[in-house]
Amino acid sequence: MLRFLTAGESHGRALVVIVEGLPAGLEVTVEQIGDELARRRLGYGRGPRQRFEVDELTLIGGVRHGRTLGSPLAIEIANSEWKRSDKWHAEMSPEPGHTESPLTAPRPGHADLAGMQKYGFSDARDVLERASARETAARVAAGAVAKLLLGHLGVEILSHVVRLGAAAVTPDGARPMPDQIERVDESPVRCFDSSAEAAMLAEVKAAAADGDSLGGIVEVLAYGLPVGLGSHVHWDRKLDGLLAQAVMSIQAVKGVEIGSALDVAGRRGSDAHDPIRWDEGANRYRRTSDLAGGTEGGISTGELLVVRAAMKPLATLNRPTLETVDTVTKESTVSFKERTDVTAVPAMGVVAETMVALVLAREAQRKFGGDTVNEFVANAAAFAATLPDPATAPSS
Repeated sequence: MLRFLTAGESHGRALVVIVEGLPAGLEVTVEQIGDELARRRLGYGRGPRQRFEVDELTLIGGVRHGRTLGSPLAIEIANSEWKRSDKWHAEMSPEPGHTESPLTAPRPGHADLAGMQKYGFSDARDVLERASARETAARVAAGAVAKLLLGHLGVEILSHVVRLGAAAVTPDGARPMPDQIERVDESPVRCFDSSAEAAMLAEVKAAAADGDSLGGIVEVLAYGLPVGLGSHVHWDRKLDGLLAQAVMSIQAVKGVEIGSALDVAGRRGSDAHDPIRWDEGANRYRRTSDLAGGTEGGISTGELLVVRAAMKPLATLNRPTLETVDTVTKESTVSFKERTDVTAVPAMGVVAETMVALVLAREAQRKFGGDTVNEFVANAAAFAATLPDPATAPSS
């Protein structure tokens, strides 16, 4: 089954990701992965790094003549900032040495101090380089491949920003469809609602003027998901739990919601669940609402999957004001400044798509199996044929 591992630091030579478990015969190109990485660099309020970061991709192994081989896929994402100058060559060198400028004023809300204490570091850079959201570029590369695999099942995943600071779309606002992803990406804040977009832009401008940062909420939508991913039988195989853990692992994400969970928590049971009907024309069962967000009992229902991720304001401010303590002198001070964004919520949406895609691809492989893409698709089709009458499905 699909799994991935990333390596590399924010200002190091490169990021690397290895994706294991891909079936043979999946068409993969540098351009396809690069398109997803370019989407990650979008968003009003991003810092200056996005103006020159190129994400130079190299497929190291696992692909021959544009198709996966069934062996691990290795991707390198070169750090163009490393190549542009030698500023980071000494600071991030893997060779024995030491830094001339240790960072000793940890940022509240960042991994700095907890990481320094856990690993016995005296320099916060030993923590922040890996804790940086730059690592998500490697995740997006892996997720781009997962999306390609899911595409063979007719699954399409996209995201849009539903809150940025105090500005938010209305609860009954329209959701983008798969063929409207370009319209979302054309929005400076990746918001599908034009009126909310204007309010979000104003929020970013105001925070930028104050040297402050903004958090927000993105909604990830997975269309065309098959029934039966995940399981009710073990706590660690429930699809909603797997999605929550994966999305929560994104840097600065502090909350995950499946469907309308927070709203439903305040309702009575008679008004909190999705009615089930038989759709004669489609020859399938349908839910007439999406309060559950496409999962029931830890299993996908075949309806629209809805996952929301809440991102806190970034801990690095352009005008540092957060109180902290110098770990050497123990005197009060303000946290140090690294290059930062006013907000990364629009980009986080692309990363959240990635994590959702990786979970869904892994669970689809667990359900359908197959050493090749053709076998994987055929197995999924055979299962789908049993759904109108579950009693006809094989019991073994």
